[in-house]
Amino acid sequence: MGNILDYLAWRGDLSLRQAPFGAVDALILSALSYIRLDGLVGTADPPVPLGRTAQAWLTLPPGRRGRCRTELDPDLLRALAASPRFAGMGLCCRADRFLPQEETQFAALAVLPGDGSAFLAFRGTDATLVGWKEDFNMSFLDVVPAQRAAAAYIEAFASSFSGPLVLGGHSKGGNLAVTGAALCPARARDRIAAVYSFDGPGFTDYLLTRPGYQELLTRVQTFVPKSSVVGLLLGREEPHTVVDSAQKGLFQHDLYSWQVLGADFVRLEEVDAGSRLIDRTLKNWLAGLSKSQRETVADTLYDLLSSGDAKMVREALQPKNLAGALRSALDADPKDLLVLASSLARLAGAVLRAL
Repeated sequence: MGNILDYLAWRGDLSLRQAPFGAVDALILSALSYIRLDGLVGTADPPVPLGRTAQAWLTLPPGRRGRCRTELDPDLLRALAASPRFAGMGLCCRADRFLPQEETQFAALAVLPGDGSAFLAFRGTDATLVGWKEDFNMSFLDVVPAQRAAAAYIEAFASSFSGPLVLGGHSKGGNLAVTGAALCPARARDRIAAVYSFDGPGFTDYLLTRPGYQELLTRVQTFVPKSSVVGLLLGREEPHTVVDSAQKGLFQHDLYSWQVLGADFVRLEEVDAGSRLIDRTLKNWLAGLSKSQRETVADTLYDLLSSGDAKMVREALQPKNLAGALRSALDADPKDLLVLASSLARLAGAVLRAL
């Protein structure tokens, strides 16, 4: 067994005519969406070859590359550049929107495999506090800005591209792929051949009841690791496929840990007992909070963590910034702090009862 890098070594020389596009290919292109290609792929320019773009990124000085989500991202670009299957694919229509004041983090990339179709890859949550805050907002807002942006991106791309569309993304990117498809106009949605969600969180009741979501059910392919947490959050109606992982617990969210054998993932019957336990615990906790309480918890926690200089999650967890958050708590609304404290205490109680 191996991961997506091994898949590229094993099958990267096979054309799409020899081996049709599949779920592992979709995960690879979803992983590509995390890599910042500013200055290499335009927003409205003609497509550029993936292989040449990967080589150009790799030759940039480290300070000009932008953040990498993981140390394996450069290895992915090297493998893609060396792969006849992927190197000739075209990249275009890069979108990247980061608006802290609107609590919005959205990015997408169009990939043209060369078979007349287009793959729209949506980036998952980055390491910024804003990105995580928007994820929390999904628990109490019917639609968050990134989801609206995904629908607009699909509509705009479909208006200038006549072939079939395939959508995909990992983590929040998977949610955006499904939600964007559900919310975009029917004339664009009708051209969507498949949507891949890789451990993407579920959806609000508002989205689950939208006609567009119901129309997509037979075209959505959802994959989660055996100890999934993120992919089981909120609700969904489409079935999911369980994938084996080389990691344990929450670290299985890492897409490089997902196990591949030949042309497909190593599939399992169901998620493990720990995943089911966490899923029940979190769902019961959220069910006990009203929408206004969820909003207060998310807003208060975000305000405290971002009260200092921290912009990234890892920065917010440093001792000096945590100390600043505690000082900011002295000026916070006591009612909001009470809701936050009682909600976290309720979560702790739910965890203890589940053990």
